[in-house]
Amino acid sequence: MSLSFPKIEARDDFLDGFKKAIGKGLVETKDHVGELTLTVTRDALVAALGLLRDEYGYQQLMEIAGADYPERAERFDVNYHLLSVTHNHRVRVKVTTDAKTPVPSIVDLWPVAGWLEREVFDLFGVDFAGNPDLRRILTDYGFEGHPLRKDFPMTGHVELRYSEAEKRVVYEPVSLAQDFRTFDFLSPWEGAEYRLPGDEKAEGNAPGAQTPAKAPTAEKVDPKAPPPSPKVTEKPSDTGAGKPTNEKAKEEARDSAADKADHAGGKDTDTDAPETRGDTPAKPREEKGE
Repeated sequence: MSLSFPKIEARDDFLDGFKKAIGKGLVETKDHVGELTLTVTRDALVAALGLLRDEYGYQQLMEIAGADYPERAERFDVNYHLLSVTHNHRVRVKVTTDAKTPVPSIVDLWPVAGWLEREVFDLFGVDFAGNPDLRRILTDYGFEGHPLRKDFPMTGHVELRYSEAEKRVVYEPVSLAQDFRTFDFLSPWEGAEYRLPGDEKAEGNAPGAQTPAKAPTAEKVDPKAPPPSPKVTEKPSDTGAGKPTNEKAKEEARDSAADKADHAGGKDTDTDAPETRGDTPAKPREEKGE
């Protein structure tokens, strides 16, 4: 059976040895839907990650991700996602912190952590002690606040625009003009009741103009109207049949083949064969290519 996600091999042979090596530095272990999460203290973070890399084969640091829970005293989670290529297994190491307490940097274990720690610092405001270049990496110069914190306003604090007077981009407090804050709660497939700029282009002009009016369409049928009464033939008079018609058919059936050919178009419309007509050309028309 094929899976829509990579199959991860179960691995629990190292957990007992890891607990003994870390000791009180291990706060909690959790195995959920095949994903193992190890929560450690900040002081034991570097030792725990170094042990997983050197002793248990987790060679790659895939990601450092933050999470914000404002209701907690230590509101931030910092998650380190490790991958073991040799064992085809992933593990998550988690530490908690607040806005003032720094987390030890792991750039000495994985140099790529420098940029990943900068992302968490930029978006959540978590400090990393020992990072040689802890600067913002995603937001603009002079940006105030940290966008992924739950208490950060969705509209932000400032907005930027190009000032024609100063010939540069300037920052200003966010101002949402009420004229442009229109909300349309109508059903999108029923259409709006107001006209938008450009709707007039969909309407045709008088005939002969640059964009002539469209030809009138057939009359629309009400889909809710009941079906029309079906046409039935309950008696011979409804079909045009009857004794006179039957006797006429019998009389024509007794005619010879030649007479039938002469009357093929009806008695009132009998015409001579094309070759006997006076308007027949004297010389037949030559076919192309002859």
